[in-house]
Amino acid sequence: MELPSLPEFDHHSTQHIDQGLQELLSRLIIRMQRDELIRQTTNQLRESLKVDRVVLYYFYGQWQGQVTFESLSADKYSILGSTGPSNCFNHEYAMLYLEKRVRAIADIELEAIEDCHREFLRGMQVRANLVVPILIPRGLWGLLVAHHCQSARSWTSADIKLMQKGAGTLATDSNILES
Repeated sequence: MELPSLPEFDHHSTQHIDQGLQELLSRLIIRMQRDELIRQTTNQLRESLKVDRVVLYYFYGQWQGQVTFESLSADKYSILGSTGPSNCFNHEYAMLYLEKRVRAIADIELEAIEDCHREFLRGMQVRANLVVPILIPRGLWGLLVAHHCQSARSWTSADIKLMQKGAGTLATDSNILES
């Protein structure tokens, strides 16, 4: 007795499944390559700058984002998944970063910043920070941020150039441009 051919197992269906698996595999490879580049970049920056933490703050929506990567000098500095202070990062701040603003704060206790921003940074144990935008052709993709937690710190032009170079590396990577 011969069994009838089932449609879900015919050649066309298996070809469609193979194509779907190939597309999934390609997306996974792109994501893994992108993640490895971000990991290497944040680790190199943290070590070169000798800071407690370097993070990638990725924008997943209109001025809404979260810390998706971090390189830490100690586990106690982890802020992975942090979304930022609500109502503190707005269109006005985003426009500054879209214009390639670099923000270097030597001491959050002395800097003229919004109270919500200061409280947010205190909550993350930040004493000094350096923020550089990651700009891709579509706009502001994310922020590369260095945190010095143990004391105030004056950021040098070499520190800023190093962070800008890291942001530039990420902004020009094909895997990031496609994400």
